[in-house]
Amino acid sequence: MHKDLYLFTRYERLWHWFQVVVITLLMVTGLEVHGSFSLMGFEKAVFLHNYAGITWAVAFAFFVFWIATTGEWKHYIPTTRKMALVVRHYAYGIFKGEPHPVPATERAKHNPLQRIVYLLFSAVLLPFQMVTGFLYYTANAPFSFASGVSLKTLGTLHTFGALLILAFVILHIYMITTGPTLFSHLKAMITGWERG
Repeated sequence: MHKDLYLFTRYERLWHWFQVVVITLLMVTGLEVHGSFSLMGFEKAVFLHNYAGITWAVAFAFFVFWIATTGEWKHYIPTTRKMALVVRHYAYGIFKGEPHPVPATERAKHNPLQRIVYLLFSAVLLPFQMVTGFLYYTANAPFSFASGVSLKTLGTLHTFGALLILAFVILHIYMITTGPTLFSHLKAMITGWERG
């Protein structure tokens, strides 16, 4: 018999869906700034991109405060315990209908692979993207922190970070379809409850 687990608090769910909206807006406006298509015009795309980036950075500071003060950081501590089983599961066992070797629990929401990926995403990739975006945004300001670094270099680094985020999003969307039912993981991020 399976027991339903309350894994994701209201704040976690709101933070997740806020990021979905902001990342989508940043991707669309970023692609328009690069000239990939014309949807709203260059100036409006730049304005929205900058506004969304600043909003995300401020919200990220609140997220860091929340994760540090609630003890949720414990769910992101990397471990290699059972990592080989998890990798085998995603490479082979999942296609055979095998149960996950490290199911989520209230004490450990993420399996070893998720812990590493989410930690790298939250502690390395997002700050990298925010810093390169801020440096690009302030490159021509009198108080620029990026003196000596060309706009081309900053733009290339920022675009590289955006492509990594896009790759994460694509893989993340695929992974939500790998639960007991097609959208059980998606349902958990809406309701907070996941089937144990």
